[in-house]
Amino acid sequence: MSTQAPPFPSYSAGVMSLIPLYYVGWADSVLSPSEVQLIQRKIESLPFLNAKDKILLQQWSNPSKPPSKQLFRHWKQLIRTTAAEAAQEKRKNLVDLALEMAKSGSVQADSVYWSSPQTRDALSQLEISLGVDGSKSLDKLLQKKQRPDDAPFDINALRELLDGPYAEKKQQIRLLLQDPAFQLEEMPTKEEKRAQVLQWCKLLAKQGLGALSYPKEQGGKDDMMAYIAIFEMLGMHDLSMAIKFGVQFGLFGGSVLWLGTQYHHNKYLKATGSLKLPGCFAMTETGHGSNVRGLETTATYDSQTDEIIIHSPTEAAGKEYIGNALDSKMATVFAQLIVDGTQHGVHAILVPLRNDSHELLDGVRVEDCGYKMGLNGVDNGRIWFDQVRVPRVNLLNRFGNISPDGVYSSPIANPSSRFFTMLGTLVGGRVCVPKAGLSAAKVGLTIAIRYGLRRRQFAPKNGEPETILLDYPSHQRRLMPLLAKTYALHFGLDYLADRYVARTEDDIREIESLAAGLKSYTTWFSTHCLQSCREACGGKGYLAENRIADLKADTDIFTTFEGDNTVLMQLVAKGLLSAFRQEFHDEGFRAVMRYLVSQFSASVSEMNPVSRRKTDTAHLLDPEFQLAAFQHRERQLLVSVSQRMRAYLRKGFDSHSAFLRCQTHILTLAEAYVDRIVLEQFIHRVNDCPDDELQESLKRLCDLYALHTIESHKGWYLESEYMGSPKTKAIRRLVDRLCRKVRAEAAELTEAFGIPDSCIAAPIAL
Repeated sequence: MSTQAPPFPSYSAGVMSLIPLYYVGWADSVLSPSEVQLIQRKIESLPFLNAKDKILLQQWSNPSKPPSKQLFRHWKQLIRTTAAEAAQEKRKNLVDLALEMAKSGSVQADSVYWSSPQTRDALSQLEISLGVDGSKSLDKLLQKKQRPDDAPFDINALRELLDGPYAEKKQQIRLLLQDPAFQLEEMPTKEEKRAQVLQWCKLLAKQGLGALSYPKEQGGKDDMMAYIAIFEMLGMHDLSMAIKFGVQFGLFGGSVLWLGTQYHHNKYLKATGSLKLPGCFAMTETGHGSNVRGLETTATYDSQTDEIIIHSPTEAAGKEYIGNALDSKMATVFAQLIVDGTQHGVHAILVPLRNDSHELLDGVRVEDCGYKMGLNGVDNGRIWFDQVRVPRVNLLNRFGNISPDGVYSSPIANPSSRFFTMLGTLVGGRVCVPKAGLSAAKVGLTIAIRYGLRRRQFAPKNGEPETILLDYPSHQRRLMPLLAKTYALHFGLDYLADRYVARTEDDIREIESLAAGLKSYTTWFSTHCLQSCREACGGKGYLAENRIADLKADTDIFTTFEGDNTVLMQLVAKGLLSAFRQEFHDEGFRAVMRYLVSQFSASVSEMNPVSRRKTDTAHLLDPEFQLAAFQHRERQLLVSVSQRMRAYLRKGFDSHSAFLRCQTHILTLAEAYVDRIVLEQFIHRVNDCPDDELQESLKRLCDLYALHTIESHKGWYLESEYMGSPKTKAIRRLVDRLCRKVRAEAAELTEAFGIPDSCIAAPIAL
């Protein structure tokens, strides 16, 4: 009878001696850049390792290919077996255990050598260099944090709830960002800042993080949700790094992935994911801004040479504000494709910018955008092309192809549908950007709340302690609704990410509207939140050392890129109006009757005198009332703007003019839609929370978000007679009360964000 070979080989004494340190080093799923550098250097210097040992240990030190779960469990079993067999005095610390493990190696060195002080000292120095406290047992190193006795709820449990299914990946990034290689520091010039950010992105690529969303055949993990989780966490650190990471691996790499075909994937994705091929995403032009359809850059096919000629016909056709423009070797250029004299609309073409010596190629002109309000670690530039020729195969041809004999074809016959389908594949940026923006708001809130819990000002009487800032109702009103809305948006953005990753052709348009709305809503909130945090910290918040200044400056542009927020909100409203109109068109009389019945039911249940004036706390805290109020506002705005548009059209206005007349109304409708989506998701997460204490705290935050939002629109509710003034006054009083209650848990609620102190980095908050 044959015996099955063991799944893992036996190891030499030298390798066995290092397994405890490797186990501890990988226990947090991360080998940081500093650890990798140190380990690789130490491996070469350890005299008890042979060449074969060193190759194996170098493989175990590769941050982009962490040990498999099976190997990690194997290490754990070896450690436990050795610890169980060793005498108590020979397993006091990791070095003792390492020496004991060496004895069980398949190829043992001289026993005298393994008992020598020099060997013990070499292992001790490696342990110290890795920052491991050898006096603590392995169990102590790995045990879960205990809940503090005075905490109102389990902070770790809330953090796990916020982190969701990718908690392990997010914790990996937290630990990585605490490495000295990622230390935050002020850089005096944009050139130094850019060099630092580029180096950080290279370190992230070495960890295998840039390629996560790419197919496995091209070095990735085919895991878009993991990429989104990483981008969210990078927003807690340096936003220039987050954006450069997104431009390289999300925009440039994403364009190759989603607009290209297998040829492009095989040729470019692996080099893109490792940052061996720096790239940029050249869409926006000076002259047309958000109007992608009106881009002037041309891509003309030359059948004589089988090439595409990229050209900027005017100065205003230059590509504007292109991230990574100065570091890139290649650009994804969006241009009007012309084949045999026929224009086929905007397509994407890969265009080399620089050679291996980083010199610009003929016909390419790049200018530095210079210093900006923020994000000075991102090398934004302007790019022009003067009759630049590229091979025909550089056309990213998933949605439009030119055959070798010069014939254009597309799987989508309608040019308009083709254009929107192409842009829809790139909506991932609108999923990631608000997550990073919200992470920055979380950092600002954590700083402001910690400062508010520490800073005292004015005493009730002489000789008495001064009052803590966060005990002032005005200070609570400044910060607690922001904290509640941050939680609300966290769950709303999680919902968006889930929908985006699971998207189908049937729901992609709905998801595009959802992404446009939440991107705008969240990034506007982030800028407002950080301004309020700055003011709440007084002059201290104005100091650069306390980070809020950089967070404000860096997130300001979030309201503009990946689509101008005002333009995006108009797209949201247009989608709502189209769906509303289509519903009546598809179902005719039945849809009209259903609408009239719903309006009548709403009037009876919600707008009767009793309901309009109902002010008891149980009613106001009822999620059914809160959601009904949000739904009513969205529904009424949708109906009223539809009626106004129809009235203008009947008066002879063209559709564009009618739209302009209703523009401000349309933006309000889009805001109401996002309000409702976010509240629905918050209520859903509260109801699904398995922990009673956590559920109670989340319910308070949800109530504060809902009622504060209603309060901010009380003028509309009063004008529409949905609520009477006694009810809006009761809501105001209840918001004050909820602010006091949330204030009591504010420290724990911000701690649950899991922001490392090295990312907070503000003296007033440490």
